Amino acid sequence: MASLSEKILQYISENDEVTTLKLATVFKEDHQKVIGALKSIQTYGDLVIADPLSDKTLGLTEEGVLFVKNGSHEAVIYNAIPEDGINQKELMNLPNGKIGFSKAMSSGWILVDKSSGQPIAKKKIPEIIDTVRDHLIQISQNNCSEITDSLKQEFKKRKLVQENTIKYYLLKRGPEFTTTLAKLETDLTWEMLSTGSWKNLKFKDYNLDALGVPPESGYLHPLLKVRSEFRQIFLEMGFSEMPTNKYIESSFWNFDALFQPQQHPARDAHDTFFISDPQITTKFPMDYLKKVKEVHSNGGYGSIGYRYDWELSEAQKNLLRTHTTAVSARMLYNLGQEKEFHPVKFFSIDRVFRNETLDATHLAEFHQVEGVIADYNLTLGDLIGVFTEFFKKLGITELEFKPAYNPYTEPSMEIFCFHKGLGKWIEIGNSGIFRPEMLLPMGLPEDVRVLAWGLSLERPTMIKYGYNNIRDLVGPKVDLMMVQNSPICRLDK
Repeated sequence: MASLSEKILQYISENDEVTTLKLATVFKEDHQKVIGALKSIQTYGDLVIADPLSDKTLGLTEEGVLFVKNGSHEAVIYNAIPEDGINQKELMNLPNGKIGFSKAMSSGWILVDKSSGQPIAKKKIPEIIDTVRDHLIQISQNNCSEITDSLKQEFKKRKLVQENTIKYYLLKRGPEFTTTLAKLETDLTWEMLSTGSWKNLKFKDYNLDALGVPPESGYLHPLLKVRSEFRQIFLEMGFSEMPTNKYIESSFWNFDALFQPQQHPARDAHDTFFISDPQITTKFPMDYLKKVKEVHSNGGYGSIGYRYDWELSEAQKNLLRTHTTAVSARMLYNLGQEKEFHPVKFFSIDRVFRNETLDATHLAEFHQVEGVIADYNLTLGDLIGVFTEFFKKLGITELEFKPAYNPYTEPSMEIFCFHKGLGKWIEIGNSGIFRPEMLLPMGLPEDVRVLAWGLSLERPTMIKYGYNNIRDLVGPKVDLMMVQNSPICRLDK
């Protein structure tokens, strides 16, 4: 039995040219099946010439189909009125009652009698012809000769009809036309190469646009995809990754080592999750701890300090780290203990915890992207230059910088990026140059400057994937199919 492709070739050989719509009618096949057979023929070479064509036709919408089945709204309202009339309010409460009543009134089919004190809807004429339904029946049968342009516009306005574009092909004989289809080879074997038979064979073209087989393995969450991109960019820029496997930190490394005063609001339980068991830690480098206490209480290194009685009990409290800057403080302290200073560039990407009020852009648990550069005589201009290059690699070029205050950086600045989905600028990070009161007690040279910044991982992910609410990305309401169907994160380089 001849295949549909061979039937098409035979028909063209007998009729010179034909449209795919005509072939669908001749062979009583679905038009898309005919198109599929044509695509199969085209894999064999220039057997046929296929010129694309298109026609616009009127078709019924879902509401138009209901009109054909049940009648127009105005006809339904007319037929619902008994011989002695009906209360207008009761009539208006019927499905589509308001528009049907209005159309029936304007058509002169019904009237309202108010002589009894109540508005009573009555039939004005003994019978009607539902011309709207009749015209829609003609459109459904592709018989539009009696349908004027004004009627078409009215039906479009009422959303009863819509224009449908039908795409099809005009087929003609091609330069390699034949009615027989030789099997195309799909594999080049060693026998073909050894015998030379491949020279006389036709091979099927590779379809490079075909979709691949969906992987049956696990799927990466968008956050992990963007995290991987962040990490790769840091490595490309020469950064080394810091160890961030300690979620629980002492207040000393999380706050005190960063020259953040003990009365700072960030240390309040409303902002920080404190640990109840074990509640405190006692393991500190004691010489360094004494220097931190001194610079907080009495100052030093050109600073007057905060002028308060620094308490060890406050520094001993354990907490869920509020930022990965605690890790940076440890790394810089270790760097300060080395005999000879050498420039470093560190980064980390890991979870932090803050007692935040949850909303569209805030979570109590989120990821922080931390970067630290330590070298001689660095400036704020160097920091802005690093940001510009870093975010350019992410495809984010709309950046703004705003002066800010941090206890441990001076100068400090916040980083903002324009979110097209939200239609506004949102903060994506904080940055600055670490203060001498923080660095010099660690043993770092006086002319060493440390650039530091902390970025959110969730907000850039929201920007890249078009999410307006962070709870659609993280939390119990996340759609798992979103994880499976989200595109591979190909950030612009």
